[in-house]
Amino acid sequence: MKEIITNRDVFHEMEKWTPRDLAYDWDNVGLQLGSFTREVKKVMITLDVLDTVVDEAIENEVDLIIAHHPLLFKSVKQINTDEVKGKIIEKLIKHDITVYAAHTNLDIANGGVNDMLCDAIGMKQTDLLMEAKSERLYKLAVYVPSTHVDIVREALGDSGAGYIGNYSHCTFQTAGTGAFKPLEGTDPFIGKKGDVAKVDEAKLETIVTEQGLSDVLQQMKNAHPYEEAAYDIFPLRNEGEKLGIGRIGELDEEMTLQMLSEHIKQALEVPRVRVTGDLQQKVKRVAVLGGSGADYIDEVKEKGADVYLTGDMSFHHAQDAWQMGLSIIDPGHHVEKVMKQSTKRYLENIFTKKLEVIVSKTNTEPFQFI
Repeated sequence: MKEIITNRDVFHEMEKWTPRDLAYDWDNVGLQLGSFTREVKKVMITLDVLDTVVDEAIENEVDLIIAHHPLLFKSVKQINTDEVKGKIIEKLIKHDITVYAAHTNLDIANGGVNDMLCDAIGMKQTDLLMEAKSERLYKLAVYVPSTHVDIVREALGDSGAGYIGNYSHCTFQTAGTGAFKPLEGTDPFIGKKGDVAKVDEAKLETIVTEQGLSDVLQQMKNAHPYEEAAYDIFPLRNEGEKLGIGRIGELDEEMTLQMLSEHIKQALEVPRVRVTGDLQQKVKRVAVLGGSGADYIDEVKEKGADVYLTGDMSFHHAQDAWQMGLSIIDPGHHVEKVMKQSTKRYLENIFTKKLEVIVSKTNTEPFQFI
């Protein structure tokens, strides 16, 4: 029987990568319009949900649109189908197209928009520009018959548990004796109904992130031989991986601001960039923040950046940065389009040959460069 994939299945995989709780409070991420339970066969990735993008989705018989910029930023009090936004909503509903957004959570997530931009311009070793939060960690302890310890350990590690630094599948194991009495209505793997069974067991302990806990538990239960696996979950005071907005790092080789600007134009496929500073200045340390980064110039300067790559820089913010000696390269907000191909690859790796994923070809850049 062919496996049916629902919107909820796709949302679940997106949120393993870009958890919704990473998003800023003012943001609106997740389901924008449509259904959790409807079957999905074809997904289209886009930066924005404009009327022309919806037309493209209809033409390609798309079931689900995944966008970076939310369709709805504020609560909707009225849907006026004579207005632009109302027409888009009406068209989506009439054609049963669901819309989902991953915005600031995709900016912050590891491998998200800021990392994509760094990869595009060739910055390999980077640090967080500004910390937003750290992952919450749990200890999972599960009791397993000795015959199945290796099977359960592999399931835990393969599902994302036991990651400490650059090590995976980390567990601690102690031996003991488990005892239980199967009651009526049970189908015990070991023992008989009504009799107390004693079994050689191991206690496997491992570390799990909050966002991975649900999947780890499910895979552990699938691998465990017992009808009812016995396990404990303990919240930890240990600090998990730090997550945050923007990235900062160094170029492989020092170059002039002019050379870097030309390189960024080519790497991000933009016809123009706006630049402040001495074009012959030698730069090496670069801060990157996708989208609108004007509010963070003080933090960028404090981190020792020579140049700041970000979009939507206003006149006064650019002037302030110029006066403090921080060069700016503004390639525009639209360079966040890098998320389209990366998101496509991520979903294709998850839903191998079970889901068709396409990238929107519609240009949503509002500016023309002449």
